[in-house]
Amino acid sequence: MNNNIKLIIFDCDGVLIDSEIISATVLIEKLRELRVDIDFQYVQRHFLGYSFKSVREKVFDNFHVNLPKSFEAEYRTVLLEQFRCELQPTDGVQALLSGLQLQFCLATSSSPERTAEALRISGLEDFFTAKIFTAEDVSQGKPAPDLFLYAATKMGVAPSECLVIEDSHAGVTAAISAGMQVAHYTGGRHLPGTVSKVIDAFPQVPVIPHWKDLVELLPAAE
Repeated sequence: MNNNIKLIIFDCDGVLIDSEIISATVLIEKLRELRVDIDFQYVQRHFLGYSFKSVREKVFDNFHVNLPKSFEAEYRTVLLEQFRCELQPTDGVQALLSGLQLQFCLATSSSPERTAEALRISGLEDFFTAKIFTAEDVSQGKPAPDLFLYAATKMGVAPSECLVIEDSHAGVTAAISAGMQVAHYTGGRHLPGTVSKVIDAFPQVPVIPHWKDLVELLPAAE
């Protein structure tokens, strides 16, 4: 990894907040109401890191089910209820953000409303005032590079000087396509042990099992 990093771009779900198991559980239950029967492994393989628009398209392509217009709003309502009961930041991220000497921001496939509420619930909102970019800011979400390139432009940093922290195959793909450096965060509860899809596809990408490993990987971070 180069030592010219001027901006760290964090993904949100599964990276800053330990949300992916909660999100998957709610989505599985809501889809089951429509007789779309999937499990957590399916969500990891096909939906992790993608926008809701992409999830809707994948459900139609793979199951020939057109999700009702009300589905997304109903899903998000139940999800936020579960977030308020269960959501936590990932282990050590608050200490990391408090000590960072580099610029940082957030680029997520989630909606602005869900992201803002998730950050508030998890106690991270004060770290990202005016530094949140979502899939709604661009025409193509991850795995296209558009969102990361948009975030870098808004933050005034060249792509080659950005480090993206991602947990998903779609996110790592987007970062590489954007010409950015990337690290694969595996500290969320949804990624126990070896995460073969990302590691197999991108063996050159450094893995961060815990936030203290980022400090060791990038000493300039503190």
